[in-house]
Amino acid sequence: TAGGRALRWASGRAPARGLRASPRARSAMPSWVIDRYGSNEVLRFTRDMTFPIIHFPNEVIIRVHAASLHPIDLSMRSGYGATALNMKRDPLKLKTDETEFPLTLGRDVSGVIMECGLAVSYFKPGDEVWAAIPPWKQGTLSEFVVASGNEVSFKPKCLSHTEAAALPYVGLTAWSAVNQVGGLNQSNCRGKRVLILGASGGVGTFAVQLMKAWDAHVTAVCSHDASTLVKRLGADDVIDYKSGNLEEQLKTLPLFDFILDNVGGSTEKWALDLLKKWSGATYVTLVTPFLINMDKLGVADGMLQTGVTVGSKTLKHLLKGVHYRWAFFMPSGPSLDEIAELVDSGKIQPVIDEVFSFSEVPKAFLKLEGGHARGKTVINVISRQ
Repeated sequence: TAGGRALRWASGRAPARGLRASPRARSAMPSWVIDRYGSNEVLRFTRDMTFPIIHFPNEVIIRVHAASLHPIDLSMRSGYGATALNMKRDPLKLKTDETEFPLTLGRDVSGVIMECGLAVSYFKPGDEVWAAIPPWKQGTLSEFVVASGNEVSFKPKCLSHTEAAALPYVGLTAWSAVNQVGGLNQSNCRGKRVLILGASGGVGTFAVQLMKAWDAHVTAVCSHDASTLVKRLGADDVIDYKSGNLEEQLKTLPLFDFILDNVGGSTEKWALDLLKKWSGATYVTLVTPFLINMDKLGVADGMLQTGVTVGSKTLKHLLKGVHYRWAFFMPSGPSLDEIAELVDSGKIQPVIDEVFSFSEVPKAFLKLEGGHARGKTVINVISRQ
């Protein structure tokens, strides 16, 4: 599919479509928004959110059938990362007001294409698609959302919209860490020993399935009450981090070729000692101080501090014979194409903890705040998915 996407975008034979007029003119739509940062009381339902507009020829408008929540939505609701995200929204500081408000949260979308920009030839209105919208854009807890065509992919045929909405953001985050940063893929993963810290969360459950789809040996770390789920997803060994000293438990096992750390904190101090030395073994963490540094120190000093930190850690561990890397979510339609193939082949399945209606968004946020979810919190924007 990814190859087909590239060929069709590159081909001059596909006619460019202009904007299509909606059956009825729309200027507003229902959305859940925030007007300031804070806790759950800042969530506000409105029927008057500005209808999304196609500003660039490669954009599409999607009618949202289902969305889902992530820890990043909780963090963004509280203002985490606002400095960096506002810089991304307005890099030249052309606008002086707080342009992020009213802000719609939600990153995942599964829905139907409604409108296409002039340069979009790979999709047409009526196509069922899924995507993960970058956090600097308006989110998906809304009736409609605008996305770049290169962020969008055809929804897996075997999934409903509710099921599909559970996968894009966590899938692309794991894909970024494992494939883009870690260098693992279907052809080089067979037999590699992989350790996943925080294996029962959204990214962890996806990573377990992806590594097994690529024939790696997976050791998963989670709590005892999540072990049945993680084993069902294919993990070869499951370690309960509550059953004793985790570091000592892992030291009894053979060394690893790759570690994905979804936990951070003190684990970074000892986890790299579990890697095979001078073999290309890599530790990748998704817990980084990048956004915190910019929030605390400002853009320039925050970026400088971040660069110094990652550079010094990379060099320190390289001298010890292992690779140290940071990974971040990366929006990518072509990567979602590959993920969709794995889903349709039965190698990856969504893990859903609970489904809420669109009117229950505040309740869904409270559920997410409670922690220890075994799978994703999904919002049906259109009922009966």
